[in-house]
Amino acid sequence: MSNINFFCEEVDFKLPNKTSIIQWIKKTISEESEKEILVINYIFCSDAFLGKINLEYLAHDTFTDIITFNNSDSEQYIDSDIYISIERVFENSSKYGENKMDELHRVMIHGILHLLGYPDSSDNQKKIMRKKENEFLNLLKI
Repeated sequence: MSNINFFCEEVDFKLPNKTSIIQWIKKTISEESEKEILVINYIFCSDAFLGKINLEYLAHDTFTDIITFNNSDSEQYIDSDIYISIERVFENSSKYGENKMDELHRVMIHGILHLLGYPDSSDNQKKIMRKKENEFLNLLKI
């Protein structure tokens, strides 16, 4: 079993090209940090499922495409659960005129970048985050 795992909750979704995506995620992490992966669980889910998590853990009563939980007690390790609403990602892909899988890959690497210390609260931070997303999206070979 890999230390990068994929699960589904309340959606019927199968991630294509898992091996290439795992290699891409590991490459992103190794290029950006010295952190070691303990476990990264991607949980693809419905808007309703992620909405409940958003309300329960973050007290936000809004839809979002991703929530990243850093479960590690150490700066040296990555131990995370990354919840992604497939419904929201695919809706956003239409809204922004993006390919569905390209948008999903962007959101997946967005969660990783948060784990590597990139925030996105301010406009400047969002700009840096988008630049990093694009940089690492260009490394994905499928």
